[in-house]
Amino acid sequence: MKAYAIAAETIKAQAMFDTYRKEVPATLVPFGGPFIVRGGNLTVLEGEWAHPRLVIIEFPSRAAAVGWYRSAEYQKVILAEVEQFCQDLIIVDGSA
Repeated sequence: MKAYAIAAETIKAQAMFDTYRKEVPATLVPFGGPFIVRGGNLTVLEGEWAHPRLVIIEFPSRAAAVGWYRSAEYQKVILAEVEQFCQDLIIVDGSA
């Protein structure tokens, strides 16, 4: 069953965030995770939305999604840039 990593983000320092954006795609390759949504305009139709940016990454399985997040490659990237943006990140299973 596919799984999705969904991140809601607020950028604090654009130049540093741009570095993060450039480095993340290579961390996804070993886990088969293409971007489905990466930024773009969003419209809040109901409720409140805390972050102006949304990212959705599709993985072939939950194990692949968790593996990517816990990988040394991604952790190195996120730890280097964590103060440059705020992010809420979840992994959710797709429908069967």
